[in-house]
Amino acid sequence: MAKPAPARRPMDARAANIYPIEAISPYANKWTIKARVTVKTPIKTWKKANNNEGKLFSVNFLDESSEIRATAFNDAVDMFYDVLQEGEVYYISHSASTSVVKPAKKQFSNLSHDYEITLENSIKIEKAEDQSSVPNVRFNFCNLGELRDVEKDSTVDVIGVLKQVDEVQSITSKTTNKPYEKRELVIVDDSEYQVRVTIWGQTAQSFDAMPESVVAFKGVKVSDFGGKSLSLLSSGTMAINPDIGDAHRLKGWYDSQGRTADHFNTHSNLASVGNATGRANDSKTISEVKDLQLGMDDKPTYFSLSATVVFIKQDSFCYPACASDACNKKMTEISDGLWRCEHCNKNFPAPQYRYVMQINVCDHTGQLWLSCFDDTGRLIMGASADELMSFKAQSDGELSADPVPAFENANCRRYNFRVRAKMETFQEQER
Repeated sequence: MAKPAPARRPMDARAANIYPIEAISPYANKWTIKARVTVKTPIKTWKKANNNEGKLFSVNFLDESSEIRATAFNDAVDMFYDVLQEGEVYYISHSASTSVVKPAKKQFSNLSHDYEITLENSIKIEKAEDQSSVPNVRFNFCNLGELRDVEKDSTVDVIGVLKQVDEVQSITSKTTNKPYEKRELVIVDDSEYQVRVTIWGQTAQSFDAMPESVVAFKGVKVSDFGGKSLSLLSSGTMAINPDIGDAHRLKGWYDSQGRTADHFNTHSNLASVGNATGRANDSKTISEVKDLQLGMDDKPTYFSLSATVVFIKQDSFCYPACASDACNKKMTEISDGLWRCEHCNKNFPAPQYRYVMQINVCDHTGQLWLSCFDDTGRLIMGASADELMSFKAQSDGELSADPVPAFENANCRRYNFRVRAKMETFQEQER
């Protein structure tokens, strides 16, 4: 007696009606995509000033057509975090009347898709039996030589041969005061350029690729500090010796030519701020700044200036800033030993002082006043504003009581400044 044919699995039957990710939009509420999870972030938590708390995590879904970001909040984190695993392929379906697709928040994503998905309880997810029908990753490589024309803060994909691997370093953020682990890499490619790439956190700690490996980065942020450099975003990915054509081509070039090259170009000669065109030199003298009336237009002008500090105003060199991470708003003293931040709606036993300095600089052509904020103030003064205010309190308000007066010691030092010049209106006067 013949055996009955096995029943067809319902999820496999959907394969003929799969919606391409590139077509996902707020105007289609009923869809099913078949996608691979290429990135899965750790769960992040937050707590607002009104004591509201929450948590979220994000994933990137990839198919043959495109890639889209999806984020789960609060209860949906518990529902989906353990279900979705990086590298696996899933059917993701939505059939409710309300849309879960919103315009993409580009500041949180390196993907080109115009929209993103919010994972809610109306979403159904099931792991696909066929794990091989969806690509593992999609790259859109920019060669290292082309970085000269890429704007600051853009996100790109790059691939290169690993030339240098530095040790892991631990740094403390100046804004959040939190420790971070980082590792610096140097990669080269057949454009005969080399670029420094920074990787962070667990990625930095676990990195074990050997020099001369081919490394592909998806989602690195372009910086112009000291030229052009790259930083791997938390939403980005990295692949060692990927089995793709670009990697094989690059390895062939390195074995035949790159390994014996005695020099690679860098982008270190490019201007460091506000330079999207790759202009090589925008250094100015003080007389040129005044003659060209830089900053008199509606848009800010950036230039470099080599000058000597000759005077620092001491009457208002800092302000009492909020002690909360990344707030920095000015606080007011409401009683002896108690300070209040109206922005955070919180009280603190003490502020965190931050520099807001007016300095006079000169070169061989003239003098110029510059405004400096906390990072620059720390560099010039050699100490934090908190340290100077602490000493001021101990010496009955007389900073000059220091055996090496702080402000006098900061004078007559020459610096290379990066300057932003813009006309502003303050108390009905332009300056």
